[in-house]
Amino acid sequence: MVIMAPADENECRQMLYTATTLSSPSAVRYPRGTGPGVPIAAEMVALPVGRAQLRREGRSGLAILAFGALVESARKIAERVDATLVNMRFVKPLDEKLVTALAARHRAIITIEENAITGGAGSAVSEVLAAAGVQLPMLHLGIPDHLIEHGSRETCLAAAGLDLAGLTASVDRWWTPQAQERIRSICGV
Repeated sequence: MVIMAPADENECRQMLYTATTLSSPSAVRYPRGTGPGVPIAAEMVALPVGRAQLRREGRSGLAILAFGALVESARKIAERVDATLVNMRFVKPLDEKLVTALAARHRAIITIEENAITGGAGSAVSEVLAAAGVQLPMLHLGIPDHLIEHGSRETCLAAAGLDLAGLTASVDRWWTPQAQERIRSICGV
């Protein structure tokens, strides 16, 4: 089964089209409400299945792997901390080649998803790295394992710490200068 998570409304449209070209079951996971308001491409293009999109190459040693609608918030954070940003696009199949390549040239990875942390896409990234024998500090940001009251998308994201303010606070708490120095000493870089 192919599971896709679009970053915006244009990518959602392309993923829906991609689903029609597949001979296997597929799902497109998109949030309710509106997207960020990106231009819509006139041409429908099937995306290469299982291929993520490198959006930004940073120099801080941190890679942020974002799944779905939180890519725009992740972009703002990546620019601020000079991190590499990847729009993962596919939860299944995961772009294992890119994940392992990123791990080879970064000191730490953060995954961001609008899904459960336990058993989510970030866990799949950890599994890929573990299978490759790669040990790297990782932070998984997503929906915590507790009840979140019903509400608007914005209210629910804030309650889960997945709005821009919550994500920024989580990254800032984890990616401190002291933590970066500790990671440098552990990784020998």
